[in-house]
Amino acid sequence: MSDLDDGTVLAERRGEIEILTLSFPARRNAISLNLREILYERLIATQEDASCRAIILRGDGDHFCAGGDMSSFAGVTPSGGRQRLQKLHRSIRLLAAGRKPVIAAVEGAALGAGLGMAAACDIIVASRDAKFSMPFTRFGLIPDYGAMWTLAKRIGPSRTKLLVMSGRTIRAEEAERMGIVDQLAEPGRALDDALALAEEIAAGAPLANEYTKAILARGHGSLDELLDAEADAQGVLFGTEDFVEGYTAFIERRRPAFKGA
Repeated sequence: MSDLDDGTVLAERRGEIEILTLSFPARRNAISLNLREILYERLIATQEDASCRAIILRGDGDHFCAGGDMSSFAGVTPSGGRQRLQKLHRSIRLLAAGRKPVIAAVEGAALGAGLGMAAACDIIVASRDAKFSMPFTRFGLIPDYGAMWTLAKRIGPSRTKLLVMSGRTIRAEEAERMGIVDQLAEPGRALDDALALAEEIAAGAPLANEYTKAILARGHGSLDELLDAEADAQGVLFGTEDFVEGYTAFIERRRPAFKGA
């Protein structure tokens, strides 16, 4: 059986932007065991690639991701289920706290683990006709892919409970009002709008984006903890070539050329 028969992740470079496409269209890009492993490999490859300034995660065809591939759930034991999730968590850590900014470009369905994956990204751009759901309790399970952390950070514990316990499906405009979606796009334009946003992000200093993401991924903590982290990061950044370039470009009224150093 080929990767295409069992799900894969396609990689495409657009300048400084890496586009990762979840591709298992026969199952609305559900997360198969094969797709899970390839996604992790693709994400790892981006982390040390200095030419990659931002990542876009999208789905192949009409949908983002319908969640876990239910055909792979048969016969899962408690220990096997734990090991399965620990492997899934590797990708969530890279999406939520890795070095590169990640934008989810959502068309169609983002359900279950698909919503968890999107919520782990830094920014969600969603088509107005996209839909979101957390139907885990209908299968006797709780949300995985880190969704109870990522969703709660976006919309708070109470609204997370509402979505999870009800299992209801919501449309993109309601998801934006709740705080799940960060930017709406016209149907069929989520990728285009995500690319435009990724180019804006890529124009910034890579190390500054990396530190911003790392500090926010720690959680809110206390004010003193935040101020300490801010001072540590800013102290490092003041010593970088990119700070000198950014300052010089401002004085010279030109666009900076950042190197990530």
